[in-house]
Amino acid sequence: MKPKKKKKRQFRQAFARFLQRTAPKRSGSEVFTGPLNSIAILAQEKLGDCVLLTPLVRNLHRAFPGVEIHIIAFSQASARFFMNDPDVTAVHLAKKEPIRYKKEVLTRKFDILFNTKDHPSTHFLLQSRLIRARFKVGHRNPFHEGLFDRLLDLEYHSHMALKNCALLEVLGVAADTEQCRPSLTEMAIQEELTKYLELLESAHPIGINISAGEPNRMWTIEKWKTLVDRFPRHRFVVLSGPEDLDSKRLLESECSNIMPSPPTRNLFEVSCIVRRLSLLVTPDTSLVHIASGTKTPVVGLYREAPQDISRFGPYAIPYELVVSTTGEVRGIEPEAVAAALTRLLQAKVTS
Repeated sequence: MKPKKKKKRQFRQAFARFLQRTAPKRSGSEVFTGPLNSIAILAQEKLGDCVLLTPLVRNLHRAFPGVEIHIIAFSQASARFFMNDPDVTAVHLAKKEPIRYKKEVLTRKFDILFNTKDHPSTHFLLQSRLIRARFKVGHRNPFHEGLFDRLLDLEYHSHMALKNCALLEVLGVAADTEQCRPSLTEMAIQEELTKYLELLESAHPIGINISAGEPNRMWTIEKWKTLVDRFPRHRFVVLSGPEDLDSKRLLESECSNIMPSPPTRNLFEVSCIVRRLSLLVTPDTSLVHIASGTKTPVVGLYREAPQDISRFGPYAIPYELVVSTTGEVRGIEPEAVAAALTRLLQAKVTS
């Protein structure tokens, strides 16, 4: 572990121990009783984390139609994601506008607070302490002991979609695998994309997502081109974030079997394309969870990180994973991805 990361981890653990010594002790095994009128959910920072939180929000609203669902966001990305969700009552940014945050969050008392992180996080533990709630729920971890009324006991490598939905059992609500599937709030889509989606209905192309949130999760454009060229009889669609539009256009111009597509403005527009794909090839990003929501098979490109695969991998869909042995996705060779893609295509034919 790098020295900087090691220091951050040591600080988080020290802060958790400080809270364990100074905060009023909570048993971790209490049973929730009484009315449920409001719940504060501490949402994780990345878009993929937000997608995996949607089944919990959806099921809470369905089981308790009148409950106020407050999302405590720790990034602009997560705040924007939930702003348009009709099941969410309000979104509050924990690190911005402190006066407003104090007025809207810290001065009131919720029936339940749910910390979604299954490991010690300084900001999440601080808000878990500051936000007043009649009943506080977290995931079992040595650094969470004594800080929550109820600790959820799912095994560490359980998928985060299931870990989020574990709160429902505390409230007496059953949720099976399908009910814990991610979903996105419907939004208006641009006219250009509407016309493009009509083309995809009959084509059912293969999607490739060339963008990733971190450099060590990126695959090179040369390798994407090599992959597409290996399947001349199949049609492809290139998905990318705004920062990779030039690379997207380059691939579309150089590969005749790629169907040029309009840039997408948000994750819902991306999901509309993914839903119409025969399968998706993507690095370890939020698009894995979007594909899980649309039931689209995935070939995932991953670093050698077992916890990323088990906790944040494809959920309840057919998939093939190609794992780099170098610590970076760029270390994966096109031959390995082509082989995984072929296996998944053959499985679709025989299923």
